[in-house]
Amino acid sequence: MTLYSINSPDDLKKLSREELPALADELRQFVLDSVSKTGGHLSSNLGTVELSIALHYVFDTPRDRIVWDVGHQSYPHKILTGRRERMSTLRQFKGLSGFPHRAESEFDAFGTGHSSTSISAAMGMARAFQTKGERQVAVAVIGDSAMTGGMAFEAMNNAGVYDDLPLVVILNDNDMSISPAVGALNRHLARLLSGNIYSATKKGIDSVLSIAPPLREFAKRLEDHAKGMVSPSTIFQEFGFNYFGPIDGHDLDALIPMLQNVKRLALEGRGPQFLHVVTKKGQGYELAEADPVLYHGPSKFNPEEGVKKSVASKKTFTQVFGEWLCDMALADPLLVGITPAMREGSGLVEFEKNFPKRYYDVGIAEQHAVTFAAGMACEGMKPVVAIYSTFLQRAYDQLIHDVALQDLPVLFALDRAGLVGADGATHAGAYDIPFLRCIPNMLVMTPADEAECRDLLTTAFHQPHPSAVRYPRGSGVGAIPSAELRTLPLGRGEIRRKSNASLGQRVAILAFGTLLYPVLEVAEGINATVANMRFVKPLDIDLIKFLAENHDYFVTIEDGAIVGGAGSACLEALSSLGINKPLLQLGLPDEFIEHGDYQLLMTKCGLDVEGITNSIKRRFPALLMANSVISGK
Repeated sequence: MTLYSINSPDDLKKLSREELPALADELRQFVLDSVSKTGGHLSSNLGTVELSIALHYVFDTPRDRIVWDVGHQSYPHKILTGRRERMSTLRQFKGLSGFPHRAESEFDAFGTGHSSTSISAAMGMARAFQTKGERQVAVAVIGDSAMTGGMAFEAMNNAGVYDDLPLVVILNDNDMSISPAVGALNRHLARLLSGNIYSATKKGIDSVLSIAPPLREFAKRLEDHAKGMVSPSTIFQEFGFNYFGPIDGHDLDALIPMLQNVKRLALEGRGPQFLHVVTKKGQGYELAEADPVLYHGPSKFNPEEGVKKSVASKKTFTQVFGEWLCDMALADPLLVGITPAMREGSGLVEFEKNFPKRYYDVGIAEQHAVTFAAGMACEGMKPVVAIYSTFLQRAYDQLIHDVALQDLPVLFALDRAGLVGADGATHAGAYDIPFLRCIPNMLVMTPADEAECRDLLTTAFHQPHPSAVRYPRGSGVGAIPSAELRTLPLGRGEIRRKSNASLGQRVAILAFGTLLYPVLEVAEGINATVANMRFVKPLDIDLIKFLAENHDYFVTIEDGAIVGGAGSACLEALSSLGINKPLLQLGLPDEFIEHGDYQLLMTKCGLDVEGITNSIKRRFPALLMANSVISGK
């Protein structure tokens, strides 16, 4: 097979143009076979096979830099750049990352994972080449949904100033990100496809790109750029780019000459180049073509049978949130749901079906999502922003300046809090507690299980302040949520286990979030008191004060960053009370946690039952020896 002779782009360049279509077929089948065994992103990678081949065939990689926006579509790139044999380790501990990673290969020019960063990074590289007098090209490959992110337009606005910039931007137009693409830009791209050039690529695309409510006025302003023109003057040309396309991204005979052309123009100092390529998610695998959302990031499956939708024995936190949102919307007509392009991931599918006029997918635009919610709150609406913890990082200024500073009642439902396993450091929700609790007016809640998650969502929704409820990926212990919309006392935790150790030998463990349950198991072995804190802010000062009166040692535990986290809040509280008690903080260490199995990573961080027990024993050895005798251990 030709693919097995390709260990670098140099090997690829030895092939004739006539041999490349067969290589594409082999590469596509390899991607399908590989992902079906490991799990990972599939639809997007099946759609970038020909583009990956053409890029490495034309450009002088790794000297020429290729930056893959988001990077989940970079598997063919990895396979062609010497990592074919390691694809069996994809997204596993110490294995290949699911995203480009600079430490993994010299061909991964820039680490990605979040959206809309590629043009900025590639532009920085291009300007660095010019500053150093080097003759190289930087290429940004960005999807149509990622183009809705404001950062992409900020970069283009800046790049257009330099009329000799060796930058190539390739728009990989495949109609969707994870959820269907929305917004006026996608409407604009659809109109470009309606011209005479490459009109065949338009078939089947308009129905998807017609879903574009948020930015209709913007689309209207762009209309004149696309109507009836053989070589359309586009918004991209207005930014100072030389625009080419759209072309069929699965036609190597079209791709390669066009890439050769834009590379030549970039090296000749003809300014930034923009190539519009139309691809299809799931290309070549009928099941993925028919349902690219289902095959966006599947677990292991049999390619002959396809992905089987499993019936989980326990509801996930995401499902609990989705059901709560629908129930709360029935109870309060002012509730609106907002998501930055994460309808499926954040559990909003049913809400959109049942409340379409109260559902807003703003595209991959987290900053806009937060300030949009603030504007709605100003007019008496009750916005719920469903967003991954890691993506809220992208809207931090808006969170402070537009929401918290004005004390607006916006509820942030933070999915994927804590570690996220195979998605790794780029998607870990490790930092939300530190960056939220320092903001005035902000409330932060950490449910221990599914039932408490529903109750705390209701509690947060009824507060006249900005609030966040953080919960992890997947399911918890399986606590069945109440059918009612119950609230819990604001800023009040609960004692879940009482120590019967002698005074002078008592340990109190303050648990924030789902680590409550392994802590309860630990406490049985060391005879400790356990408090389910529930709230990081407002912190239950009265409970801490009460425990300090009859306990001698404290342990805090959370599935977020130790630095500045909930444990730090407890230390601050003890200090403000003038109480000096030994306190051990447990949580995620001050380092980026790479990808791997979730339970394995938690064990590596010392946050499983054995690790928690050992940490406490190391910190308080004499104490625990006495308590072990008392408890008969």
